[in-house]
Amino acid sequence: MKDLLTALALMLIIEGLLPFASPSRWREVFSRIVAMGDGQIRFIGLASVMLGLLGLLFLH
Repeated sequence: MKDLLTALALMLIIEGLLPFASPSRWREVFSRIVAMGDGQIRFIGLASVMLGLLGLLFLH
């Protein structure tokens, strides 16, 4: 459980870096994402999951 909470905390830190450092750029990126279709967003989500899994496999 501790590892899961650590991973969640790290995710929140990483997710918060762009809006903190450059709110206008974050808003621009977010508006582009909103304009994408469901299939494109799903593909990005799948790619993120696959990269995360590959990273875990590489680290362990």
